[in-house]
Amino acid sequence: MKKKIKPTEAELEIMQILWSDGPSSVRHVHQQLSKTKEVYYTTTLKTMQIMLDKGLLSRDTSERAHIYKPEIDKSAIEKTMIDKIVNTVFRGSTSNMIISAMGNRTPSKAELQEIKKLIDQLSKDK
Repeated sequence: MKKKIKPTEAELEIMQILWSDGPSSVRHVHQQLSKTKEVYYTTTLKTMQIMLDKGLLSRDTSERAHIYKPEIDKSAIEKTMIDKIVNTVFRGSTSNMIISAMGNRTPSKAELQEIKKLIDQLSKDK
């Protein structure tokens, strides 16, 4: 049985940087995190070591600066988290979640076009 992926908020922030920037050193991740909040280097290092132990990251130690890369696809974490939110917050109702999300934050024109395309595709499949 496959273990559920449950990264913490801090781990998700690190994963976002690695998905966006690619394999990186702790220093790079720390610099990116420091742009939006106050965080100690040792905290970033310890969090990444825990993520390595959990299997969320892998590490290349062939160079002086160890390089970390994500071992979990962004889509896998998104799916797990969306499923959890739909089931726990919206009692299994995808439409209630979407209505709530769109009421809280207005999508851009490009996002609306993407949403329309997805709805059209889903309608054809039914």
